[in-house]
Amino acid sequence: MVQCEMCGKETQSPNKAKIEGAVLEVCDECTDFGTEIKEQKSSSTTTKYSTGSSSSGASSSGTTGSSTTGSASSGSSGGGRRRDMFDDMDEIAEDFDEQIRNARESAGLSQEELANNLNEKASLIRKLERGDTLPTDRMQKKLERKLSIDLTAGGSVDESEWSSDASTGSYTLGDVVERKDS
Repeated sequence: MVQCEMCGKETQSPNKAKIEGAVLEVCDECTDFGTEIKEQKSSSTTTKYSTGSSSSGASSSGTTGSSTTGSASSGSSGGGRRRDMFDDMDEIAEDFDEQIRNARESAGLSQEELANNLNEKASLIRKLERGDTLPTDRMQKKLERKLSIDLTAGGSVDESEWSSDASTGSYTLGDVVERKDS
């Protein structure tokens, strides 16, 4: 029995589903919250998306096929996983508002002066420094260039602060979520 990574329910045969950009092994009920990922079985028949070089490489011993399929398909690496827009996105740092304010003050600029230098409105700078709004990608690049800061979340998640009741050592969303009613 395997535990659903979303609700924690025991299931005999978990399904792989992409939910909010994450690939999870979930039960049948939680599969509806995302897009189910079907595993591709290797076969000798070709489909309309197959190329001649990859089908001939699949029937050979694999030594020559691996070099041709690796260079021919950059997006699909054989695992059956589709790439999406979330794979290449950088997350913004949680303390982006403090970083912007501290860097602006260190540069000796007022909010209005920084806004004029960036050709933006001062109200936008105020909202960013209060944390009321997230900077757009364009605005993030402008701020990083002008203030010499990095607003992307660079650190990895510290797994030592997470605890799981699962004996498998894997985590479910229930292990991570902090309930407000308790």
